[in-house]
Amino acid sequence: MARPRRIVLVRHGESVGNADDTVYEREPDHALPLTEKGWQQAEETGKKLRELFGQERVSVYVSPYRRTHETFRAFHLDPALVRVREEPRLREQDWGNWQDRDDVRLQKAYRDAYGHFFYRFAQGESGADVYDRVGGFLESLYRSFEAPDHPPNVLIVTHGLAMRLFCMRWFHWTVAEFESLSNPGNGETRMLVLGDDGKYTLDRPFERWRDPESYGATG
Repeated sequence: MARPRRIVLVRHGESVGNADDTVYEREPDHALPLTEKGWQQAEETGKKLRELFGQERVSVYVSPYRRTHETFRAFHLDPALVRVREEPRLREQDWGNWQDRDDVRLQKAYRDAYGHFFYRFAQGESGADVYDRVGGFLESLYRSFEAPDHPPNVLIVTHGLAMRLFCMRWFHWTVAEFESLSNPGNGETRMLVLGDDGKYTLDRPFERWRDPESYGATG
């Protein structure tokens, strides 16, 4: 099995929806582009990635949203060294009907009280739903490592929640641990690095906004 030396997770640069959530009343979430600041964030991340990968090959998976595709484009990676696939299972959490802003704000308050993992938005998804599809992608990714010529690097361009849930599934974090962590900022990366012991470690932790509140047995 040709496991990659690095698995790099990247959150997209700032989108117009991050800058102004009223845009969701007029535009679908998947179609929102990057802001000028978002392009700059992505380009800065791209410089670091080009230095990291050098002339090594990279297997790339990109969420089907416009902002993730634009983020990847801003990396300016050498097309001869990358293999790119669009991966719908890496899409953003479905928030349901964004046209009613008051209802969305109310549901966000419910989610904050109920828990980000279990609360399901009306006509949308819960964090647990996203966990299931990210887990399905992870299983497909792991099977791809069986190819003897698999590239030494994997790059995943996705969304903040998906990044946390990917790591939750990979490292077997509890729901309590997941709930204690914040999303990375726009354009931020987290990298899983293969050690000499054959195990992956995270290059740096997610910011923690509270101590995990476990029910006990697995805390």
